[in-house]
Amino acid sequence: MEYLELEQAQKRVEELRAVIEKNNRLYYDQDAPELEDFEYDALTRELKELEAQFPQLVTPNSPTQHVGGTPSGRFAKVTHAVKMESLLDAFSFDELRDFDRRVREAGVEPEYVVEIKIDGLSCSLEYENGTLVRASTRGDGVVGEDVTANVKAIRKIPKQLKDAPEFLEVRGEVYMPHEAFQHLCAEQELQGAAPFKNPRNAAAGSLRQKDSKITGSRGLSIFIFNVQQIRGKELTTHAESLDYLKSLGLPVSPRYHVVHNIEDAIAEIEQIGQNRSKLDFDMDGAVIKVNAFAQRDLMGSTNKFPRWAIAFKYPPEVKETTLRSIEVAVGRTGVLTPTACFDPVFLAGTTVARATLHNEDFIRQFGLCIGDTIQVRKAGDIIPEVIGVTRHEEGAQPYEMPTVCPSCGAPVVHLEDEAALRCVNPECPAQALRNIIHFASRDAMDIDGLGTAVATQLVDKGLVHSAADLYTLTLEQLLTLEKFKEKSATNLLQAIAHSRENNLDKLLFGFGIRNIGDKAAALLAEHFGSLEAIREATEEQISEIDGFGGVMAQSVTEFFAKDGTTDLVHRLADAGLNMQWKGEPKGDKLAGKTLVVTGTLETLSRNEAEALIVKNGGKASGSVSKKTAYVVAGTAAGSKLTKAQALGVPVLTEAEFLALLNEEPKPEA
Repeated sequence: MEYLELEQAQKRVEELRAVIEKNNRLYYDQDAPELEDFEYDALTRELKELEAQFPQLVTPNSPTQHVGGTPSGRFAKVTHAVKMESLLDAFSFDELRDFDRRVREAGVEPEYVVEIKIDGLSCSLEYENGTLVRASTRGDGVVGEDVTANVKAIRKIPKQLKDAPEFLEVRGEVYMPHEAFQHLCAEQELQGAAPFKNPRNAAAGSLRQKDSKITGSRGLSIFIFNVQQIRGKELTTHAESLDYLKSLGLPVSPRYHVVHNIEDAIAEIEQIGQNRSKLDFDMDGAVIKVNAFAQRDLMGSTNKFPRWAIAFKYPPEVKETTLRSIEVAVGRTGVLTPTACFDPVFLAGTTVARATLHNEDFIRQFGLCIGDTIQVRKAGDIIPEVIGVTRHEEGAQPYEMPTVCPSCGAPVVHLEDEAALRCVNPECPAQALRNIIHFASRDAMDIDGLGTAVATQLVDKGLVHSAADLYTLTLEQLLTLEKFKEKSATNLLQAIAHSRENNLDKLLFGFGIRNIGDKAAALLAEHFGSLEAIREATEEQISEIDGFGGVMAQSVTEFFAKDGTTDLVHRLADAGLNMQWKGEPKGDKLAGKTLVVTGTLETLSRNEAEALIVKNGGKASGSVSKKTAYVVAGTAAGSKLTKAQALGVPVLTEAEFLALLNEEPKPEA
């Protein structure tokens, strides 16, 4: 990595964190990541390297310092008795040898277990006297979601164990077998719904359904990979524990081997890789774990990873095929996305004939021509992608992206600092359709019954051009739609009417503002309190929200500056939609005051401290100025503390901060 000055590094770190956190939210909370595995891994590695080069930039809320996503709120929360950790990734055998060296330097002469890493959704199962009493997702590793009812609907998960111990908590990976995934996709296409992109997303989306009957119908299964807690039985090694779980009737990893050195572990990983295409489920690597529990206890964990385990990620399998055509689709924000259509090839267990080409720059990079022999792989063994050209067809002309929108015919533009081409026509039918689908989606306005198939009909028939048109639909109009009877039409109208009462953050997210996810929308709504205040806010004011960078603030102000947005907001207001933040009542101990939290506090996380500030009527800012009332400083406070002292801003310890609010300190864990 090239050397950067501190200021440049800080800017890049903020950019990387924003992109990684956004993808984490999409991956863990919405089961729909935008980045491919290899892209995500590359960005995460870059962030780790920068934080290692500039330790002063490390913060407790950096994605390198925590695991997973935040519980969604749709399920009851579960605090894990033992943290559900992530695993450190390795991308080469040399990195595995480095891991072995670290293990031995810790004073351990290890025996390893090598097993398959399933690509699914991590889940904890708790059994009392052999009866399944609770199931929960990983969430952020500390707090997950209670999915007991849904897990009990999965036929392959035992509800009762024979000869079980008094208490047993196990961790596993809920997954969807390929056959079940193909059946589900065929079913979704018949219904006109967008199919899941891959089995992992399908498994996660199916497990987190509101209706457990749907979960039970999706053919999910689980592989147990760890004993987390046990009472009434002594176990000393990982291999022994897997054998024991198997004897209880729990489905454990289909392949696990004990080896005595790292070279044997590498040989086993190579063997697993050679056979991965024969599996009926997706895997995203192999895992090496120290076998003896006593040695694991000796090594311990970082705040994110156990030091006694590592995950190896395989390089994707590559196949050659012939490019036959390029199709261009228009997305919700007007981005034109090209897709390669090629002769079918069998890759990582499935047949593929299409792959994203990302954007115009990507096509130009390879000089793609129709008829070229191209190289295709599955990133992370899941997402097909074109990675190169091995032969150009003689006399063929490089493919040129369209100069007009394939949906509406309007000229497309190439915005500054963007690789993508965009259609900026506010009346574009393709964008209208995507915007309406997003507006009605679960994490936005959650309009039940308004999926892709229904939205497509509404747009095609000219009944809906924007989200505001949804609130003027009539029973008679809906009865003109295919497969709609009076009951289904009435139900949809009721769902639309019910959405008028949604909180402001749902509406903001439903607008589909670029770079603004559901959590950022909630921060905006809570910070400003009303849609009108957000519309009037400047970039500088929005940037003061902790977690908001300049790009996000600019996206918000640009969105509300559009004439089309003004018209949309007015029409939605006329339709009676709630445009106020309906938060918890706030105290007034910090009313009108701006506070900054910096450093590592003793009992509170930064987010918890900032939540207390907001709860008591104050404003939590990410930067110190003369207007700052107090700086709450923990250890390793850094430049914010220095600036506060220079400006004469009062500095509080955590204890002084809690005393100011008459709050009791959190008990130590």
